[in-house]
Amino acid sequence: MKFLNLIIKIIFIYFLSLSSSYSIETPNIKNLIVYEERQKIKLFDFLSEDKNKVNLANFNSDLIILNFWATWCVPCREEMPSLDNLQSKNDINKIAVIPINIGGENIKVSKSFFEELNITNLEVYVGEGAEIAKLLKLRGLPTTIFVDKEGNEFARIVGSIDFNSKEFLNWIDKLF
Repeated sequence: MKFLNLIIKIIFIYFLSLSSSYSIETPNIKNLIVYEERQKIKLFDFLSEDKNKVNLANFNSDLIILNFWATWCVPCREEMPSLDNLQSKNDINKIAVIPINIGGENIKVSKSFFEELNITNLEVYVGEGAEIAKLLKLRGLPTTIFVDKEGNEFARIVGSIDFNSKEFLNWIDKLF
């Protein structure tokens, strides 16, 4: 009888381990969270370089990468050049990288920050920090949110990463 119970337990554990293999494969990228179920992102307004009000409906790409940052954020400063380089490598219709300053600075200060870091492939956007942080449940800066062409958030990175790392670029390529 004990032997039969042991066999049943082994079979149960075996099937339990098989079921977990069907979960979403998360790549080994620091600070990356990939959702099992995509979540419709809530629309919010922010300002473009020319001070026009825009939102995600204004962008038509297969993948939207929303990066929330501030000029006073040291990790934001460190990751911004790799984000700029990522935008330069990609077809503009495939990926839209949208860096939104939510640190309370205006367009002029944000543009100076980009010039200081020699950021040439990204446009400057600014948004209402408290409102956006509450709406999207941001927990710190930088935070990067990945949105599919249907407007669903499917992943986010809390903290800074190197957007040019081999692991990240391989993950992005697998999305298409």
